[in-house]
Amino acid sequence: MAGHPLVLAIDQGTTSSRAILFDGRGVPQGSEQVELPQIYPQPGWVEHDPERIWGDSIKVARALAHRVGVERIAAIGITNQRETTLLWDRANGKALGNAIVWQDRRTAQLCERLRPDWQEKVQARTGLILDPYFSATKLAWLLDNIEGARERARRGELAFGTVDSFLLWRLTGGRVHATDVTNAARTMLFDITRQRWDEELLDLLGIPSAVLPEVRDSSGVFGETDKELFGRPIPIGGIAGDQQAATFGQAAFAPGNSKSTYGTGCFMLLNTGERPVFSRNRLLTTIAWRIGGRTTYALEGSIFVAGAAVQWLRDGLKLIRHAGESEALASSVADTGGVYLVPAFTGLGAPYWDAEARGAILGLTRASGAAEIARAALESVCYQTRDLMQAMRADGAAEISALRVDGGLVANNWAMQFLADILRVPVERPVVTETTALGAAYLAGLAAGVYGSQEEIARQWRSDRSFRPALESRTSERLYAGWREAVARVLTSRG
Repeated sequence: MAGHPLVLAIDQGTTSSRAILFDGRGVPQGSEQVELPQIYPQPGWVEHDPERIWGDSIKVARALAHRVGVERIAAIGITNQRETTLLWDRANGKALGNAIVWQDRRTAQLCERLRPDWQEKVQARTGLILDPYFSATKLAWLLDNIEGARERARRGELAFGTVDSFLLWRLTGGRVHATDVTNAARTMLFDITRQRWDEELLDLLGIPSAVLPEVRDSSGVFGETDKELFGRPIPIGGIAGDQQAATFGQAAFAPGNSKSTYGTGCFMLLNTGERPVFSRNRLLTTIAWRIGGRTTYALEGSIFVAGAAVQWLRDGLKLIRHAGESEALASSVADTGGVYLVPAFTGLGAPYWDAEARGAILGLTRASGAAEIARAALESVCYQTRDLMQAMRADGAAEISALRVDGGLVANNWAMQFLADILRVPVERPVVTETTALGAAYLAGLAAGVYGSQEEIARQWRSDRSFRPALESRTSERLYAGWREAVARVLTSRG
């Protein structure tokens, strides 16, 4: 395959910056990765150094490009940690302060003040709940707390962007200030039905429109890299937020197609087609992608603790030395003996959204041991996924026929089989599990002609293993009912 065109995906995440090369069959051809340090100025605040984000991203991208030959790179795709917020000077491209990370909670009080009067309007227009998670109140905070920033923003001297937008600006030498619809849809400032920035929400938070990036399709040429970065200009052909990119990488192109990514937490997206489904069950309505002016929507549910439950078994309880040991420990017993672990270490996400809930282990007896607790931790991930699936079903979304999975936890065969048993649908693990970077590569490669169509991409998807429901339906329902009772014990709110 020497000499065939390749697509370079830049995957800028919360804990690392990576670059992965993919060939025309969607097969990885090399990767580079650098860890990204977290900055915690005070409790509840999380920041990143913008220069570190840029420096690491271009470092891994250049190393990979030069290893295979820059002339083989047909296009670059960008995927990014969503909602993380930056503000920079248009004159020199320098950020006015650290990036405020999606996990940051410094604007919680502002959101509480706004919620009674604005929650319904925010959801109807943006598909989101009014929460510090999203970019809008982070940007308002920066404009309020950097001297002269709001006035400079009004004069058009400053630029706001999520990480994709910042990288695009730097890659193009400041020539392009743009984002794609998937990232715009996570700002809490973008009307996902009318496909434009919402003037009333901008006015509410005192955000001048002059600071905003242009919103474009997820696949299409955004611009070219500065010649000096790689030795020749390379088209930037696709951008998508990480979870939407993973959904595209999983070829979940039809309504009812879904994917679930199991990392520290879990993000489940369900393709709902060309019309948004607004949730009555506290899920998020979001844009999956827009290609050729045609928008595909999705329902999204997020679980705060998935792989983090296994990390807690290792680092907190010291029950295992390596994450991989959880599989053998869980499968060494026939069941948990009635033990349930509700991993609400930082509250509960969708569909509960209870920030004050705290974790609990319930049903302990003298017979309970390390194996039962380890098994309960893995089971909790599966039960929470079913919570999301049932909320999606209650919202009237298309039935899920199979769940495609990715992320570190999917290497655990026992957990994936139990997931199929509890969901009562097949669970499909792909051969290529780097689906976030793959999705960005596919979007860029479509624009560059490396991939001919979404149909061609769908044919490239390959299953590594399919997990089919094997547990009796009656047993599955009984176990899930026990989970719901356990969750009820830790909830502090019903709103």
